[in-house]
Amino acid sequence: MNTFPDGFRALVIGASGGIGRAMVQILQANPHCAEVIGLHRQSDPRVDFDDEASIGAAAAQLRATGKFHLIINAVGVLHAADFMPEKKLGDLNYAQLEVTFRVNTFGPGLVLRHFAPLLDAKRSVLAVISAKVGSIEDNRLGGWYSYRASKAALNMLLKTAAIEVRRSNPQAVLVSLHPGTVDTGLSKPFKGEQIGRPALEAASDMLMVLSALTPADTGTFVSYAGERLPW
Repeated sequence: MNTFPDGFRALVIGASGGIGRAMVQILQANPHCAEVIGLHRQSDPRVDFDDEASIGAAAAQLRATGKFHLIINAVGVLHAADFMPEKKLGDLNYAQLEVTFRVNTFGPGLVLRHFAPLLDAKRSVLAVISAKVGSIEDNRLGGWYSYRASKAALNMLLKTAAIEVRRSNPQAVLVSLHPGTVDTGLSKPFKGEQIGRPALEAASDMLMVLSALTPADTGTFVSYAGERLPW
């Protein structure tokens, strides 16, 4: 993380999840990080993607504390108590689509709206956790309709926001970030414990990639290994 200034400030939204919690832990241990703030549904301020007003209110409260050099949205949903990823067209339904898009697309979109103005003007990165299965070009297996579509839409929001933010803050970097398979609750039903990397390892990989990004990388889709992914 040595590309960020000494005493840099970081913000992790979704800090109660596996990846978000690991990122907060690593950043807290970094001697160059002066402060890391973790937001979630029970934090103060709180961010709850089921409550649109909470996103803007949290940003307004934090605006008074100063700019951030690193902002990460780690909130996401793949399955819930009452649904799993769709395997076929016949599984599509409004309820699952709406929940998935609210968490994976609408909430992060409002994070871009409200938190991008909090980015430092000299050196800053804002990353949204996306997924390689959201790549339209890379889709070879089908299935997982809501999740794939919500991440593809998130990628478009990120790309579009990056173009706009670049006009007023040319040093800011906005990226979609693919974490790979990580051993968290999200991947547990899909053998995440066997095939996924530990959350701390995955978070470390992603933070290293974010640290290496430059303004030339804004508006791109990258993996935890630093690979540029197709939209």
